Amino acid sequence: MNERQRLWLGSGLVLLQFGLLAVLALLAWPAAQTGAVPLAAWAAAAGALLLFGWTLRANRLGNFNIHPRPRVGGTLVTSGPYAWIRHPMYTAFLLGTFALARTADGGAAWLAWWALSLVLWFKSTLEERWMLAQHPGYAHYREQTKRFVPWVY
Repeated sequence: MNERQRLWLGSGLVLLQFGLLAVLALLAWPAAQTGAVPLAAWAAAAGALLLFGWTLRANRLGNFNIHPRPRVGGTLVTSGPYAWIRHPMYTAFLLGTFALARTADGGAAWLAWWALSLVLWFKSTLEERWMLAQHPGYAHYREQTKRFVPWVY
């Protein structure tokens, strides 16, 4: 796959990611309007916000990119949540959307959440190809940390 194809694929994955977020938000909206948000959803949402904030603090906005292609001149961050997992922003996104799926609590919501999980797996795989090319220390870092969940995966 050439560079142009990877850029298009990355853009498509970002569109899918946010499209699935919109689907989950729409599916959760009726329950949220009535206040029927389960405790597990609140806990997941709180965890997502905490991880999101910690990740932004460690990575800084100037180094962060919503597209899987790393910013030109960006630095490899291996501290904060990045000391534990390679893609903490994706993990935060998955936690937040888990809260939406748990609130909607229907087959369609869980299907959308699993589809989103696959999209983020593909997106992280594409991102890692670019990271290996851009950062000489990334291969060693990748061997030392898990992708999304510390000690697990």
